[in-house]
Amino acid sequence: MDAVVPWSRLLALIEPHYSKAGNGRRPYALATMLRIHFMQQWFGYSDAVMEEALHEVPLLRHFAGLDGGTDTMPDETTILNFRHLLEHH
Repeated sequence: MDAVVPWSRLLALIEPHYSKAGNGRRPYALATMLRIHFMQQWFGYSDAVMEEALHEVPLLRHFAGLDGGTDTMPDETTILNFRHLLEHH
């Protein structure tokens, strides 16, 4: 999918609307969230199932750029909020 999806162009379109680090919890990398969103679309995962899959399937974590040993995983609300961001913009 790295050869087919124009990641850099998509990231550039979304970046102005994506959360910046500030007073709250540090946001996940935009590229990670976009890859998670794409996996949801490709596999038909709900937000809750996507969260669970990230915990259980190393290949999905790897594609998203997450390290299961050191990184926290986005929860279903974070995934939902990112999808709403994309829908809104």
